[in-house]
Amino acid sequence: MIKIIIERRIMPGLEEEYEEAAREAMRGSLGARGFFGGETLAELGHSDRRLIIVKWRDLSAWNDWYTSEERARVMQRILPLLTEEESIRLYEPSY
Repeated sequence: MIKIIIERRIMPGLEEEYEEAAREAMRGSLGARGFFGGETLAELGHSDRRLIIVKWRDLSAWNDWYTSEERARVMQRILPLLTEEESIRLYEPSY
């Protein structure tokens, strides 16, 4: 299993619109092959910052979602709400 850490910064005043778009994105990933779940966190004291942690079966499953038409569709709603490009980091268990 791998975990994907996504950091996003939202334009001030658009947090509510972002939350709606982010929920739609999470619903879209629920049916994706290899998706195991995730959570979204808001940074304390910084309502414009979000950290998304999602779990995927493997890198192939993540790549399938990342390059999917469904993700491209939901990201069309999210990207205009961000102040900068999202940061994505991939992690695997360390033994």
